[in-house]
Amino acid sequence: MTANKAKAPNGKLGVMIVGLGAVSTTFITGVMMARKGLAKPVGSMTQYDKIRVGRGEDKKYLHYKDIVPLADLNDIEFAAWDVYPANAYESAINCEVLKEKDIDPVKDELLKIKPMKAAFDKNYAKRLEGDNTMGDITRWEMVERLREDIRKFKEETGVERVVVLWAASTEVYVPVDEKIHATVESLEKAMKEDDREHIAPSMCYAYAALKEGAPFIMGAPNTTVDIPAMWELAEQTKMPIAGKDFKTGQTLVKSGFAPIIGTRCLGLSGWFSTNILGNRDGLVLDEPANFRTKEVSKLSTLESILVPENQPDLYGHGNDEDTQYYHKVRINYYPPRNDNKEGWDNIDIFGWMGYPMQIKINFLCRDSILAAPLCLDLVLLSDLAARAGRYGTQRFLSFFLKSPMHDYTQGEVPVNHLFQQYVMLKNAIREMGGYEADEEID
Repeated sequence: MTANKAKAPNGKLGVMIVGLGAVSTTFITGVMMARKGLAKPVGSMTQYDKIRVGRGEDKKYLHYKDIVPLADLNDIEFAAWDVYPANAYESAINCEVLKEKDIDPVKDELLKIKPMKAAFDKNYAKRLEGDNTMGDITRWEMVERLREDIRKFKEETGVERVVVLWAASTEVYVPVDEKIHATVESLEKAMKEDDREHIAPSMCYAYAALKEGAPFIMGAPNTTVDIPAMWELAEQTKMPIAGKDFKTGQTLVKSGFAPIIGTRCLGLSGWFSTNILGNRDGLVLDEPANFRTKEVSKLSTLESILVPENQPDLYGHGNDEDTQYYHKVRINYYPPRNDNKEGWDNIDIFGWMGYPMQIKINFLCRDSILAAPLCLDLVLLSDLAARAGRYGTQRFLSFFLKSPMHDYTQGEVPVNHLFQQYVMLKNAIREMGGYEADEEID
């Protein structure tokens, strides 16, 4: 659903984060340091990118904040839920992403962020041992407690609006079940019956957020907002949702590099991706059931950019079935690396007369350093979308996510091509600023 020019904010924005680990503490600390003028929010599109509005003599290149009424960094209040009781300062120090000298200037503010008890089910993240949880309660009780937490936070801080952001671990894979996940009614029924197999804790967070008038952002690959019941709920509550899973390292490279192969009409025989990482995310993903969730998300990127049906000569062979190139993704838990992830890509391509070539990409990235600006952009743009009266799935936010939302019940194919996603993003910003959406996606 698209709507008109966005209304200006007239109060503070509450950002409630599920998970107070490496990503969220890096995000929170960076925002606090940036508003003191002690650090720069590098990597954030909302803070740095300039886009064209108008044509011909009216053409101007402007920052987003000069086109649309974005919330100001000074107007953000943070809160979090986590299974571990450590406050934001302790957690930021423990995660060892940022140096102490880059955390200490905002120590007093970080100390005040103490995580609320998490709605948690150990079966969904077996490797996590924290005890700061709501305990063994039903799914519906989780929903009620979470809604209460959101209302209480609003009352205590006086924020005008809230956005809920999932920056917690990847849950075990939950296949979509039409009987449970198709409608709001069947979802609520399963929650009330405490159906723990089909209702993941993340669904309780999303349901509670939307019911309380808060956009919900899914930063992990969990089955949460990508079910028809949540789409229906977002329409009912007039709230925006997006896709899922922050597009940080390897998938960012893939969504930007695959278009080079496709645009240049080169062939692809195989693409092998492997990662080593050592933070809490790596620990959780070391569990096969959790990795399965991530694998589905990571594998989907390539298949919608380099499509065998469209170019059988270029992409129609490489695996056993001889119908498509071979695509494999691996994640390996390696504690010494902590948050400094390494992504290797081996790409087997072929050119003129079928002669083979190879491309190797070794991306030594920092997971949380890449994810933090995405958190900021997703929060600010989801809040903006809500104020513009845009609700339901916001496809323009695909730029920031590994798994763009799409209506698979209608056979819709997601847009994973980074530069097409960028056009969607720019057009949405133009519309919400009262300009014409004047770029085409070819």
